[in-house]
Amino acid sequence: MDFDFSDDQEQLRDAVRKWVDRSYDFERRRAAVRAGGFDRKTYGELAELGLAGLYVPEDQGGMGMGPVEGMVVMEELGRGIVLEPLAQAFIAGGVLAGYAPDAVKSAWLPKIASGEALVVLAYQERKARYRLDVCETQAAQQGGGWTVSGTKSIVPAGDQADAFLVPATVGGAIQLFLVERGAAGVSANGYTCMDGSRAAEVKFQDAPATLVTQGGLQALEYAVDIGIAATCAEAVGVIDKTMALTAEYMNTRKQFGVPIASFQALRHRMADMKMQQELARSMSYYASLKLNAPADERRRALARAKYQLGVSMRFVGQNSVQLHGGIGVTDEYIGSHYFKKLTQLELTFGDTLHHLGEVSARMQDTAGVFA
Repeated sequence: MDFDFSDDQEQLRDAVRKWVDRSYDFERRRAAVRAGGFDRKTYGELAELGLAGLYVPEDQGGMGMGPVEGMVVMEELGRGIVLEPLAQAFIAGGVLAGYAPDAVKSAWLPKIASGEALVVLAYQERKARYRLDVCETQAAQQGGGWTVSGTKSIVPAGDQADAFLVPATVGGAIQLFLVERGAAGVSANGYTCMDGSRAAEVKFQDAPATLVTQGGLQALEYAVDIGIAATCAEAVGVIDKTMALTAEYMNTRKQFGVPIASFQALRHRMADMKMQQELARSMSYYASLKLNAPADERRRALARAKYQLGVSMRFVGQNSVQLHGGIGVTDEYIGSHYFKKLTQLELTFGDTLHHLGEVSARMQDTAGVFA
């Protein structure tokens, strides 16, 4: 199998990397965190690069690209620990393009691609514990339209987004709706997350909604799988940078008159971290390559990938802090922010224990070894 990237993919990677290096330094990120964890101007710059429209078809103003290009982009944004939730644009573009009626596509996809509209997935509920089939939010038909009532938690940039993709139950079945943030009956309480990004608790009280698809659970699973693939790729970028920072520190920090990188025990620990780094990278590739597979195969693959990424993120992050010593947890040192990002990414779209359960539940008779 050829794992080489195409010229177009390498050019895309180079463009994003240059933007991160030139326009998104540590001080700009710290300023964004102090301002609340989301900067519309920064998101607009990402959209100007065409990144918000990566999953939007070309006839709707997007780039019409796919999972591998999304992976390339998210790796580079991970290296810069960029706060803005670009993965949500991938989710909205992919779900609306694949499931929404033509009128909804025409109304929202061009705005998503241009960056004019930030549409985010609002699906988590307090009692769900990462299960997608648990949904207490209710939808009802009213006056020829729909209304949604319920509460969604940890919605990315929820008090800054323009609209939400909201799963809600109708007659015992989950359907997917689009709700504008400015609609009557919508309220959002924003806060800053562990890694400095922004999220919100969003409440819907008889909020006017547009039906995206009656097959809401299937669409939600696809949306979450897009998010998992993006999270895995972003984590690889964060791990790469964490490894580079750790190696640089070990070659600079001296003990007993020599760099600590010369100590055999610490070199062995770096070798173990390198192993986890490459396991993470290979499983991120696996996740992206399986994103367009049939649903059952895709769900199994993404659970496997997220489990391995969770293990790798925890191992690399914790060992990096230990190899740095006290400086590894100080706010002034950028390495601590990479550690916090890895910690949060491990919990995003299902934590490691949840996905271990998913892998176990979806395991076939052959355990995937011979089939």
